[in-house]
Amino acid sequence: MKYILILMVTAFYFSCNQQTGKENMVSSIDTLKERALISSMLDSFNLAAANADYEGYFNFFTDNAIFIGTDPMEHWDKNSFITWAKPYFDKKKAWNFRAIQRQVYFGEHPDFAWFDELLKTQMKICRGSGVLKKENGAWKVQQYVLSMAIPNEKIGDVVKIDGAQEDSLINKLDK
Repeated sequence: MKYILILMVTAFYFSCNQQTGKENMVSSIDTLKERALISSMLDSFNLAAANADYEGYFNFFTDNAIFIGTDPMEHWDKNSFITWAKPYFDKKKAWNFRAIQRQVYFGEHPDFAWFDELLKTQMKICRGSGVLKKENGAWKVQQYVLSMAIPNEKIGDVVKIDGAQEDSLINKLDK
């Protein structure tokens, strides 16, 4: 019985130290500084698209990034997204998004963060959200999700306009 008690106390001690280690990893980063760096990076990311800066824009993505757009079928890895977007950048007419509200969050791992933001766009208010990864000291987009922000009271109108097309897609994908 004495040995079981010693084992339990030892296990409890080490599990507490491991948890403390995780907390120390997160608390060891300067979240105010990292939020400012992330916000600046996201502003530069949006500005690169507005300026149709092809190389600059796509350098903000990790090599294995995913982009999810507003259309149900827009789910691209980085290379597919580049292929789709390149003609817009070539014409110097990409998109112009500007953050009007942004939140940045941190978890247990200091090299990952996530964000959500409201954007002023040519589609009016959209929401951008995503996962960020710190690579070689710089924050990069690992996953980006763009969605249109539709007020709840307008959802019925949107469903009336788009319902038949989406029903067809649902039937196709649900098989």
